[in-house]
Amino acid sequence: MKKFLIAIALVLSALTASADGLTIEQLAGDYVNIRVDANETSRYLLLPIEEQAGESQMNIIANGNLVRSLNVRLAIGRTDYYVPIDLNEFRGKNLTITTHLSIDHGNHGGEGSRHRLSEIKLSNTFDKANREKFRPVYHHTPEYGWMNDPNGMFYKDGEWHLFYQHNPYGSTWGNMHWGHSVSKDLIHWEELGDALAPDAIGTIFSGSSVVDQNNTAGFGRGAVVSMYTSCIQTPFGHDLQSQSLAYSTDGGKNFKKYEGNPILTSKISDFRDPNMFWHEPTQRWILMLAEKTHLNLYSSKDLKNWKYESNFGEDYGSHGGVWECPDLFEINGKWFLLLNINSGGPFGGSATQYFVGNFDGHQFTCEDDKNEVKWLDYGKDHYATVSFSNAPNGRVVVLPWMSNWQYANNVPTKQYRAANGIARDLGSFSYKGETYLSVKPSPEVMAAFSKKATNKLSDACRIDVQLKGNATITLANGNGEQLTMTYDAKAETLAMDRTKSGDVSFSADFPAVTTSPTYGKVKNLQIFVDRSSIEVFDADGKMGMTNIVFPSEPYNKITVKGGKAKIFDLNK
Repeated sequence: MKKFLIAIALVLSALTASADGLTIEQLAGDYVNIRVDANETSRYLLLPIEEQAGESQMNIIANGNLVRSLNVRLAIGRTDYYVPIDLNEFRGKNLTITTHLSIDHGNHGGEGSRHRLSEIKLSNTFDKANREKFRPVYHHTPEYGWMNDPNGMFYKDGEWHLFYQHNPYGSTWGNMHWGHSVSKDLIHWEELGDALAPDAIGTIFSGSSVVDQNNTAGFGRGAVVSMYTSCIQTPFGHDLQSQSLAYSTDGGKNFKKYEGNPILTSKISDFRDPNMFWHEPTQRWILMLAEKTHLNLYSSKDLKNWKYESNFGEDYGSHGGVWECPDLFEINGKWFLLLNINSGGPFGGSATQYFVGNFDGHQFTCEDDKNEVKWLDYGKDHYATVSFSNAPNGRVVVLPWMSNWQYANNVPTKQYRAANGIARDLGSFSYKGETYLSVKPSPEVMAAFSKKATNKLSDACRIDVQLKGNATITLANGNGEQLTMTYDAKAETLAMDRTKSGDVSFSADFPAVTTSPTYGKVKNLQIFVDRSSIEVFDADGKMGMTNIVFPSEPYNKITVKGGKAKIFDLNK
């Protein structure tokens, strides 16, 4: 492995430093060139990152052509971690990375602060070994970098494909790519790298994928077709958001962007998160797009040319924030419309609301009262929830982003940020004359745990609690930290208190008590514990609650009043 360290003290004067294959040049003002020789054989250029530093814009130029722009927080006072630029993409080309160095007056002593350019290095390896005590055991996380919304999820040939909003150049939001992971059991995930990278039309925001069994788009029978939002952030504070296509003819492993992009544009800046599905009765594709605080519906025969059909939502549900990440599906003869919202959740920040009604291929008609709000999950950390396309046996399998925009950039991890909640199968139930979505851990998730109970609480387990009536369940550790769940049988509510659960100092919005209706009596609870998260479900599927936690050491004691608990470890 080749490692090159270049000693350079950067002040506001012209300096040049070089080593084999790598040269750093100070230009006028705060500009710097980082040059990589075309003959250099190292795999990665590693950049030192400090999360409290300001962002520096980097332009990657290969043989004189601008091929990519990105924003990174180049280290000034200290190096928190490294991020890689994969040089294989530019093999055999002279590579120049131009950057304007940020000056952080507040944190690092004003102008002229020394950036840690001496720590930029070439390497044949990039260390992805886990260094985070809070990284979950059985929840999906990115190997490194920031993650938010799940995108473009589909099932094909025995594999669940998960794409996600990914920043490979830091652990805070930015530089949006589509990361890609696959799983055969919704528990064990293999990361395949980024599937879609930013281009001249913009960064890659959220979207969806379908399996085009009948070759309606002309990309090939069984091709995977993805639609995503391309976003250009202008200097004037307005996003230019349009919709683009990409397709894969090898089962989703590699994607090619459609030459006719973008295929849909708008004058509205909040115009994003396309979700497509095949509507059998009308033999057409249907597209949902979130536009500010309502939903637009379109139809198409070929996934390329879309006709506007209708809109929904201006007078319905919660409008405490922008609507995002829609989904629409049929269960037991009724249609359910998911609409994620930020902010305006039941306990502040982001959350997932839904509507019940009918869809005729043109218009969604809601049967709920206009002022009624139905939440899919009553925790603080359940957002951007959408379903896997082409799921087997007609199942509706969804996956949430397990965080909240109020504090997502500040949670106490750095190698990676955020996880997905466990996979859930949706159904429906009736209560007092109304229809609701039911939510249960997917069968694959349940199968991941031993059938034989143990008496020992671990940092990655499932707890089943049989309730007799009112109950209190407390998880605690030796440092006095605890998380408490309280069931009130008469009020038909379940509450979770994480105000003393561990580290809550990183955000005033994090300490919270969340409360869910149970829509009747609860006999059994299923509680999923995984290092930095607690997810609780009524075993009948009538409620779900998802909250993240950061205890200084794992909870190792459980106390149950008003019930009996059994603990199940993960299968070995």
